[in-house]
Order: sequence, then structure tokens, then C-alpha cells
Amino acid sequence: MRGARAASQAGGEAMKREVRWGTSGSLRCMKSSEDGKSWGVVWGPLRRGLLRLGNLSLNTPGVSQGPLRGSQWPGLFWTLLDALREAPRSLLQRPHTPRTDCPGLCLPCCRLKGSRLKVRFCTNESQKSRAELVGQLRRLGFDISEGEVTAPAPAACQILKERGLRPYLLIHDGVRSEFDQIDTSNPNCVVIADAGESFSYQNMNNAFQVLMELENPVLISLGKGRYYKETSGLMLDVGPYMKALEYACGIKAEVVGKPSPEFFKSALQAIGVEAHQAVMIGDDIVGDVGGAQRCGMRALQVRTGKFRPSDEHHPEVKADGYVDNLAEAVDLLLQHTDK
Repeated sequence: MRGARAASQAGGEAMKREVRWGTSGSLRCMKSSEDGKSWGVVWGPLRRGLLRLGNLSLNTPGVSQGPLRGSQWPGLFWTLLDALREAPRSLLQRPHTPRTDCPGLCLPCCRLKGSRLKVRFCTNESQKSRAELVGQLRRLGFDISEGEVTAPAPAACQILKERGLRPYLLIHDGVRSEFDQIDTSNPNCVVIADAGESFSYQNMNNAFQVLMELENPVLISLGKGRYYKETSGLMLDVGPYMKALEYACGIKAEVVGKPSPEFFKSALQAIGVEAHQAVMIGDDIVGDVGGAQRCGMRALQVRTGKFRPSDEHHPEVKADGYVDNLAEAVDLLLQHTDK
């Protein structure tokens, strides 16, 4: 993130930062900065006392007085959202991509992984396997391994195995390899994901017929996002199609992925951090912010990706704070970790 000094060196007027706690206890950080891609972060607990940002000191709602100094963050949970969808396709196809091709994400990521924080990547991506996702991220310059990623497809496979379910798969071909070890003969449930072009009438009707023939129909959805952002514009996500099957069959889907609290809990468990010790940062007011808050975490929203100005006035979900991009969030995080 660039501070006032960097702005001055660039010949621009020093950036002005406004930080305040809103009526709902939300922290607002607003300043002009380069637009970044959308990610999410969860970090460890604030100690009781003052949250200090630059020369500003703010009373943290619901905590007693005392300085916030030398705080130890037990872990960081970083949620990957739309980095690949917004990256140019030419970058994703290169075997070796310089880190500077994606500085808005790579550099903050490097700073976090170089700190004392534990880092976890999480995504609702259901058009790619984890292997493909990690491969593309590495080509963009990210230092990430498959074992650091929490994604809905592997979690769904675990549920299918534990319950002896044989799914009709209404999914994208890109994620089908995640289900290679799953028996799909004589389906007794439906798994739906962001199937893209495979969301045809025929495939939707096939899923509908499978569910209607079951005495106790089971519909498992990999996330329930309404839409996401690509370079060509906003795209329908799995949520609207999931809702169509729910309505047609008179059932309720089991959601694996954001905003399910269980999804956040599994990622927190992977790095050994309790929900009350963590803060989520993401661009989706419902999937990221709402889901994390229902899990017991605080949540900040970044004004990138699928963020819309109306999110700040959402009738049901209120973020605990707002930042312009990931770099700004990382700066705030690292200011309050032990050096």
C-alpha cells in the first residue's frame, strides 16, 4: 500500500485518511489508492484498548482502555476471491509470469507470508480444481501450495463419502477431477456448482428429475453466490440456479462453501485460530462479510471486485469496517503485529 510519503514522491497530493467507528461499531478507512483485485483476510484478536492507525487513536467498541501495542496475532486467514477471474487470460497461459504482472495482490501476499502470521487461502471457486487454481496463481507470481487452499469441492466430496451419497453432478468440467473417486451411478442426490455453460435446460431438468424421484432429496451446493465479476462484466453464479431447484422441489440446499459458517470454521481450524480471534476481509457483503460474522468473526469489506456502493447500506449485513483494497488491509494488519 502506498502512504502519504509514496503519494508525495509520485508528485501527487498527500493522501488523506479518514478513520472512524460507525454507529454499528464499524471501522472505516477511506483514502485514494490504486484499485486492487478482490481478496479476503482474517486475522487474530485486537487486545483490549486503543486501535492506533498512524497518528489516530480510536476507542475500540466494547473494550476497555489501554494501548494496543505488541499485539500477537495468532493467525491469518486469507480468502481468495476473484483474482483469476479479473486477471488477463494471457497471463494465466504463460508458464512464467513476472510478479509485477499482478502487484496489487502478489506484493501484499508476500508481505503477509513473510510476517509471523499464519496464512490460509480460501475460495468458492468451483469451475477449477485446486491443482489448476494453484497452478494459475503460481504463474501469476503467488507463493502458494495446494495444501494451503480451502475450497468447497473437497469438502463436498468428504460429505458424500461419509453419508454414502452418489451425486448427479451439475458442475463445470474444470472441477470434475475433484470428484474422480466419487461413485456417481444411480444418483441419490445432486451436487450443483458454478457450471457455466453447462447450466442448460436439459441439465437443470435432469437434476430436477433426480431430486423429485427421491423420498428424501438432498441438494448440495458449492457456495450460493449470486454473481461474480469477470473482465467482461458481472456473471451469474451458482446461487440463482440453486434457488431454482430449491423452489421447484420444495427443498433446502446444503451449502458447502461461503457463506456457510462451517466453511469458515474448517479454514480456521486448519490454522488453529478461534472465530473470536479472527477478522475476515473480502469483497462480498453476503458471502464474505455476512458468513464470517455468523461464524463469530469480525469482517471488513474491500471496495474492489464485486463491491458495490449499496453494500454499505445493506439491510441485513453491516461490515465492521471498509478498506479500499488488499494492500491497505495488509498495512493495517502488519501495523499491529509484533515486529
